[in-house]
Amino acid sequence: MARLGRLSTKGSVLLLCDMQEKFRPNIFQFTNVVSNAARLLQACRILSIPQILTEQYPKGLGPTVPELGAEGLKPHTKTSFSMMTESVQSSLKSLGDPQQVILCGIEAQACIACTAFDLLERGMEVHIVADAVSSRSQTDRLFALSRLKQSGAFLTTTEGVLLQLVQDAKHPNFKEIQKLLAHPSPDTGLLAFFSSL
Repeated sequence: MARLGRLSTKGSVLLLCDMQEKFRPNIFQFTNVVSNAARLLQACRILSIPQILTEQYPKGLGPTVPELGAEGLKPHTKTSFSMMTESVQSSLKSLGDPQQVILCGIEAQACIACTAFDLLERGMEVHIVADAVSSRSQTDRLFALSRLKQSGAFLTTTEGVLLQLVQDAKHPNFKEIQKLLAHPSPDTGLLAFFSSL
């Protein structure tokens, strides 16, 4: 049976990729992308979904930006484009090898793509949060999303993830999640992606 891509709080993990200071001036829609990722992080904390944070060569690219709200998460430092370093793989193993990954961060055509390919090769279900992913160039971003969809990743949005995870207004954490949805996600320029489909 084909995978539907229905997210669940059980067996999921949030991967937060390389949202660092030096990228701030160069990434398309950086502020809005980080804002959406911050909402995902808040929701995962409310729903007890584990989170893993990476930083790409922090000596040169700086720390994770404070507005992500990732205090308390120890970053896994890396030089590879994929997040699937030995330390991240070890963390996933200690979490019981979750099979659903919610993936956000930068850059879409580099670290997000390499991570997604590695996860898909391992048979994991990858949910790329399109409005919480970006690149320096909108062209690279949109082509990366298209390529990742072709490879079997599910494309979704911040709000789509939050609502899928609770699935019912009777969910015990729905009111807290609803507060995160009080304002629509900021526009991150994805309409161009859908007009090209």
